[in-house]
Amino acid sequence: MTAAALQERSELASAARIVVKVGSSSLTSPDGRLDPERLRALVDVLAARRAAGGQVVLVSSGAIAAAIGPLGLAARPRDLATQQAAASVGQGLLVAHYTKAFADHGLRVGQVLLTADDTVRRGHYRNAHRALTRLLDLGVVPVINENDAVATEEIRFGDNDRLAALVSHMVHADALVLLTDVDSLYTGAPSRPGSRRIARVDGPRDLEGIDVSRRGSTVGTGGMVTKLDSVAIATQTGIPVVLTSAAQAARALAGEDVGTWFSATGRRTSIRLLWLAHAAHTRGRLLLDEGAVRAVVDRRTSLLPAGVTGVEGEFDAGEPVDLVSPEGVVVARGLVAFGADEVPGLLGRSTHDLRTELGAGYDRELVHRDDLVLVRRRR
Repeated sequence: MTAAALQERSELASAARIVVKVGSSSLTSPDGRLDPERLRALVDVLAARRAAGGQVVLVSSGAIAAAIGPLGLAARPRDLATQQAAASVGQGLLVAHYTKAFADHGLRVGQVLLTADDTVRRGHYRNAHRALTRLLDLGVVPVINENDAVATEEIRFGDNDRLAALVSHMVHADALVLLTDVDSLYTGAPSRPGSRRIARVDGPRDLEGIDVSRRGSTVGTGGMVTKLDSVAIATQTGIPVVLTSAAQAARALAGEDVGTWFSATGRRTSIRLLWLAHAAHTRGRLLLDEGAVRAVVDRRTSLLPAGVTGVEGEFDAGEPVDLVSPEGVVVARGLVAFGADEVPGLLGRSTHDLRTELGAGYDRELVHRDDLVLVRRRR
């Protein structure tokens, strides 16, 4: 891992390790079939980067899209069962093309299929980190996709943008490059008169007033909103992002002024806290009074039982829970120190009283500040 985040896009040319995410629309023809020429063009760019000494992790969509033609489907399937079947057929086709294209450059690829559960469970997260790191050490190009063939609606990512951001942190990447069907972020729809390219974003304020509501392509699942969500995950944890089109990939990796550069806005955090903030499925909710919200959010202190007014859900000690304000807004997430059956008896009471009545061990925090992360406002 680098000592500090890249500060300028020109530094991308010499970055040691990058994650590149490519969307379905960048790999398929207008009729939805996998386009081998588009895929090979991307591989040529990534292979050149490897030849120059840089490490590359590829997060590639396209499995379901690759199966649309061979299965005789009119369009991307909407129901989960057909999506899973298409992913099973298409993933083999997709990786076969990548294997052949990279082999022509003397490079090996390693297929890695992940579900959201692999980032939800801390043990799975560590295993994925270890496997990806070893693949890179062996000179292999990891090709990552969501495991759509087995993912359920409840545990799936839904698009690979968020997955790419989490993988970027997982492998300690210097930068994330998002390749999509538009060459940059614009002030409005690129086809709209007066829309201007946004060359650089240094923080959330630079995006105020920008229209990102437009939908993605018919063969992909992500739009600009999901891409900006993934940008936020990466940049808030110290990883800069370039968003551009696949056609501009070579220039982007060379650090040229193409696409949109998103500066890193935060520091690299621990894998555990990133997992907690963006990947963990919470098991319950702790309802906070106003004083507890101020303590947790403004003063960044631990959450004590005295500031909690209620508990919802079923969870064991050590599992993730949401911390909710009196208005119903989730303000933080944390690993709770007690199970759901124990918490009601602790609520609203001081640690001194709990120690006196229940003994040592009951006077500790409900959520320690080291096991707590603040989150953006969400419903």
